[in-house]
Amino acid sequence: MRILFTGGGTGGHFYPIISIAEEVKSLAKENKLLEVELFYMSPTPYNPGVLFEHGIIYKKNSAGKLRRYFSILNFFDLFKTGWGILVSLIEVYRLYPDVVFGKGGYASFPALLAARILFIPVVIHESDTVPGKVNLWAGKFAERVAVSYQEAAQYFPSGKTAYTGQPVRDEVAHPIALGAREFLKLEENVPVVLVLGGSQGAQRINQTVLEGLKGLVDKYAIIHQTGPSNILEAKATADAVLFDSPHRDRYKPFDYLNTLALRMAAGVASVVVSRAGSTIFEIAAWGVPSIIIPINERVSHDQHTNAFAYARSGACEVIEEDNLTPNILASEIERLVTNESEREKMKVAAKAFYKPDAAKLVAEEILKIALEHEVEK
Repeated sequence: MRILFTGGGTGGHFYPIISIAEEVKSLAKENKLLEVELFYMSPTPYNPGVLFEHGIIYKKNSAGKLRRYFSILNFFDLFKTGWGILVSLIEVYRLYPDVVFGKGGYASFPALLAARILFIPVVIHESDTVPGKVNLWAGKFAERVAVSYQEAAQYFPSGKTAYTGQPVRDEVAHPIALGAREFLKLEENVPVVLVLGGSQGAQRINQTVLEGLKGLVDKYAIIHQTGPSNILEAKATADAVLFDSPHRDRYKPFDYLNTLALRMAAGVASVVVSRAGSTIFEIAAWGVPSIIIPINERVSHDQHTNAFAYARSGACEVIEEDNLTPNILASEIERLVTNESEREKMKVAAKAFYKPDAAKLVAEEILKIALEHEVEK
């Protein structure tokens, strides 16, 4: 049995695929099915080490991005997409998987089109409240559609759409509090604020945190994931801002938090400050109150609607980017850190929002359709 995964080259697409792949293998072993071969097709492998660890074979194609604004790159990306379709057709035909699973994004289009042409069953998953163009198109012929937000279900045929939530890797979903302060070198009894801008960081959030850093470290320990391209600037700025602060050691910048560091940071955090991408579902899994700052709506309507969908659950507060200032951020952090009853309500709401069986539900449908297809071949 062969299953091909495809999706855009971001952590928001890649890691849910890994989570589903883990469940596929587990269910296949549990049900004593034939050996399952797993493949991942995308212009980049994103994290080759993780693919290797999970026994997933990478297949390279190419894909062009269709931007919503005028750019000369749109012209050149048409050729990338055309080449990607040709390469994908050849590779998918050679593999002839029993199911193609698409996570969305422009990078999934060539493989999904190849599956459509070759009459291979397709399953897709949509992470946002408002689906992207590729998933809207693929939803018309997909055998099954899974969605992370209930609001997204209205865009797909009701008979084949299920609200599963977002798959979160099991190794990330469970915070670690024991030994976390020692590991992260944090003072006892000082509230911890975890700032996440995604794996690439978030320039506006970084800037706001650094501008208000001196006041923040007077009250809190700040664990700050800056993104690899921003770490040197963040450290230099922090050194200048905190040069005379007795609490300069409370600022802990990281270019990227690995799995262990992330779980430990989540285990001691009183509040998480984050963008509104797939990290929302990790925060929900942790049950930590959060302040969500979506990318400006003019740039990403998805993040804006995601943030307010999560806020409606009662699990977070939202600060729109246009309103973000060091004083407003500090004020919201203080309000949550000092209001235990409010934080408890948000913890309960976050846990209710999180769907721990998301990956398993999707994996079960993939295997069911794969078995049906295998019998038909």
